[in-house]
Amino acid sequence: MIPLMELPIEILQDNLFPFLPARDLLSLTCTSKFFLTLCTDDAVWKRKLLADFNYSGAGTARISGWKVIYRGLHKPKVYVWGETANARMGVVDLPKSSVYGQPFPLQLKFPSTSTRIVSIAAGGMSFYALDSEGSLHVWGTLDGNTPALSSDGYSEAGRPAYTPHKLLMPSPIRSISCGRLHASVLDSRNKVWTFVNWGRPFSINSPTLLDAASPPVQVECGWGFSSVLTASGNIYVWWPFSDPLARIIQENQQSMDSDPDKKAKPTEANEIPCATYSIDSLALTKLPPLPDLPALRKTGVDPEDNQEPPRIVQIAGLDKHLVGVTDQGHVLKFGVLADETQSLNGSWEYLHHFSDISHIRGHKVFNDGNNSLAAPDIMKITHVTGNFQHFVAYSTGSSSLVLIGEDSATAVTEPDIKPELQNRSVISVAIGDWHNAALTADGKVLTWGAFSSGALGLGDPAKLPPGAPGGYPNDGQRRRRPPQVDTPSPVRFDWGTKEPRDRFAFAITAAGWHTGALVMDLNPDGDEDDEYEMEEPDQPLDPHEYPLNPDGQGPPILPPFRIGIHRRGRGRGV
Repeated sequence: MIPLMELPIEILQDNLFPFLPARDLLSLTCTSKFFLTLCTDDAVWKRKLLADFNYSGAGTARISGWKVIYRGLHKPKVYVWGETANARMGVVDLPKSSVYGQPFPLQLKFPSTSTRIVSIAAGGMSFYALDSEGSLHVWGTLDGNTPALSSDGYSEAGRPAYTPHKLLMPSPIRSISCGRLHASVLDSRNKVWTFVNWGRPFSINSPTLLDAASPPVQVECGWGFSSVLTASGNIYVWWPFSDPLARIIQENQQSMDSDPDKKAKPTEANEIPCATYSIDSLALTKLPPLPDLPALRKTGVDPEDNQEPPRIVQIAGLDKHLVGVTDQGHVLKFGVLADETQSLNGSWEYLHHFSDISHIRGHKVFNDGNNSLAAPDIMKITHVTGNFQHFVAYSTGSSSLVLIGEDSATAVTEPDIKPELQNRSVISVAIGDWHNAALTADGKVLTWGAFSSGALGLGDPAKLPPGAPGGYPNDGQRRRRPPQVDTPSPVRFDWGTKEPRDRFAFAITAAGWHTGALVMDLNPDGDEDDEYEMEEPDQPLDPHEYPLNPDGQGPPILPPFRIGIHRRGRGRGV
């Protein structure tokens, strides 16, 4: 028998260590310095996370710290905050607050105490969570603009889930992406499912998505479309709310309505049986090839080493546009993607100012005498994320850059660069309608933007010191809406604890006017759940009582807030 130490390192780290029990792996580190080095390698714990917990970290740019994540995933905590309409907080009773909305992170509990949530995503009025078994959980309302009776099943998009409900799908789910009123997921068999309601997801049986030589590597939703990026760099798009697909979906819905077994009624265990179906008659829209792109220098990779043409490796969906980043660091935007017809006239536009370090070094933020921020020596954009009207392109590492753009960006548009986000090892950025959140490699969450019914999560404004981020400017303005926060500010995750807690966030999401995070407790005795001072239930006001701002683009104009009263207001994008 060959001694364990004589096996090739690749076999040990790739084919043996990831499948050993964690206790055995840790015991092995005590036998020799050789095994101590091998068994504590980050790559081993990253593979163990996928094998043991269905956690890939694909939604972040994390490149280290996998052992810390593994240790914390024995009991991760789910936190949500922001707009409370449409049941999107996932609880019946809310903690006390002086304002409408949930202005600080609220721990969400699941029906089963054994549920381990490893990924979270936000839709326009809902949340989705993926657990370690590959099961998908939902709460909120998929489409809060559509009326639904309490007797309706989840074949109706307007049926709320007031607490987390598990979707009973045919195969385990690997990843989730949300549009405003729909979502798409990728399962363990590389099949893509789309939800326009939670009870009847459909898959598209297209040969392009079933090609084993170039399987789907990312599913991504814009506000009204879904798309898939394949291993070869091809991108395919479909529109569930536009013909011909909308008509096909309606025909299937009507056919299934006559079958009582396909009404998608919830069970007593808060489960939603999914009556799935396939669509075979739809040709997906393939986006055109990339234009000729220049070689990028000072990326940390010699341009001569890039012998192959640039290939899209990640995409981000906006309202009617899609942003992509290549394996060489080029950032491009495609549009318009309002429907299939308009997409045929769309084209890729190379965004120089988001890709080329020579443009970045000339940005005003690095040449402001009042700013000590140094321009980078090298830069390679590796990740993009987006939602609604904004996108973010960013690089990784301790000298990371975060570049913010709008859907109207062109080749001459400069990014918005916030000094507080640079060189912070930002590994994920989430974008709501009017608020934003960034996650750092050391587990910090920073938010900025409009108050948006508490979506910043910085705390109850009445309990924050005057002038603090998320609070009122002074005591004399406590009956007005808290002002916008322009500086990314840290979110606390110990509002419901008796003692301060050291907590580490490892995933974030945002959409509409709400935000969510996955958090682990770093304290040895940190397994206890949070407890809050609860609000006495009150009657919701008419959701259409308050008008939009005059420009129609911002949060609705609400009257002065009163202590202990939750007002129900809703504006565009909520």
